[in-house]
Amino acid sequence: MSKGLKTVLIVAGILLFLAFAIFKWYVGGYNKVVSMDENVKGSWAEVENQLKRRYDLIPNLIETVKGYASHEKELFQFIAEARTKYFSAPTVKGKIESSNQLEGALSKLLLLREQYPQLKANESFLKLQDSLEGTENRIAVARKRYNDSVQLLNTYIRTFMGRFFAGFAGVTNAEYFKVPEAEQAVPQVKF
Repeated sequence: MSKGLKTVLIVAGILLFLAFAIFKWYVGGYNKVVSMDENVKGSWAEVENQLKRRYDLIPNLIETVKGYASHEKELFQFIAEARTKYFSAPTVKGKIESSNQLEGALSKLLLLREQYPQLKANESFLKLQDSLEGTENRIAVARKRYNDSVQLLNTYIRTFMGRFFAGFAGVTNAEYFKVPEAEQAVPQVKF
């Protein structure tokens, strides 16, 4: 084998190795950003699943409470409207806003038990209240997991190479689930 042919083969081997390494690096980065994007979507689906569970419980809770607090119709209407807004919201941002509105109304609803002592003793109300509280805890966990996955994705996209791969995969920053300032105040319980 001539020295020239040997050199060509070595250079070709090095180029082939570099091409394979670059391809492997590109596929790895691309797959990572796609995986993170799917994780965000899956986390959001779990938030929606838990919100759906809550929305399914609310009509039962409302019917139970209505008998005891018939003059609180405005609150019940607001809850029903918030439920409708949630299911008709086309975007994640719209669903987050309507969910936050409902959460504020539910806080007021739970405060009703303080105003109606007979409500505290009602077995149906206690059972539904427990279910609702369990659901709220599940929603809180699902929201945290969603926000954690959004943080991972958004952090990766902000990195130099993450932005490169996100651009190729068509992945953009995801939106955090945030509670509006107006709803961050601690509810007041009056005895």
